[in-house]
Amino acid sequence: MSASPSLSSEEDTLDEGPAACVMVFNANDPSGAGGLTSDITAIASVGAHALPIMTGAYARDTAEVTDHFSMDDEAVTEQARTILEDVPVQVFKVGFVGSPENLSAVAELSSDYADVPVVTYMPDLSWWQEDQSDLYLDACSELLLPQTTVLVGNHNTLTRWLLPEWSAERGPSARDIARAANAFGVPYTLVTGIALPDQYIENVLCTPTAVISSNKFERFEAIFTGAGDTLSAALAALIASGVELSEATSEALSYLDRCLENGFRPGMGNVVPDRLFWARPEADDETPESNFEISPNDTRH
Repeated sequence: MSASPSLSSEEDTLDEGPAACVMVFNANDPSGAGGLTSDITAIASVGAHALPIMTGAYARDTAEVTDHFSMDDEAVTEQARTILEDVPVQVFKVGFVGSPENLSAVAELSSDYADVPVVTYMPDLSWWQEDQSDLYLDACSELLLPQTTVLVGNHNTLTRWLLPEWSAERGPSARDIARAANAFGVPYTLVTGIALPDQYIENVLCTPTAVISSNKFERFEAIFTGAGDTLSAALAALIASGVELSEATSEALSYLDRCLENGFRPGMGNVVPDRLFWARPEADDETPESNFEISPNDTRH
């Protein structure tokens, strides 16, 4: 009879895996397009491990959000502090957390771990009641942005939020938006979806004084749900893995582009990014269903 493996060898085997951990604060999205589902799959796809903290739940389908139900801020805090006492975290990623109280809880947590970078993504909140949206955005400006390392958002969304009085004939540049974010303490801003001629869009990472990187992509003829969560989660995972910010931004944008290129429509609404496009078999690799066999221990990843 063969000898049992030693405890040390078992530990060595179990230790192999993603070294970087990203704690994500976001709502559950039952469509699977955005929210925690997007965070977990995108983070895993680029080689890190997600620690998901549920802050609430959307009522939505693939076309629109109809409502949102926030969790109590104490429940959010308890989820996060319990796992933080066990697992070292390299990056916090913050999506939509649903209420000013939850923003306050996340800001307090991040201030207690001041050495951990914070990637904050601001989604489009046009589906929400205006008074609730205004309260949320004001709280985010005052509480979370001072803790934020990189702010991520669409050009139109960030303009409406950070530059509501903009009246110039031309739209604000990425640096204009970065300056507005920096007034609240944000050092880096990634502005996405800047319209260019000939069906192209530009995505710019900048500070108030300089453009760090600019990436141009051809616009897809589709409406996507979940692109922003996908991008910000991938960026957070790459930063957590030790990739320099400019390179991490370019890699995250290229990853998003492939996710959108392989997007699919699971329902009657918008297209969902395929964050696991790399795991799909190539057309030449497909075998007849009757001959399909796979070991339960095999994984394409």
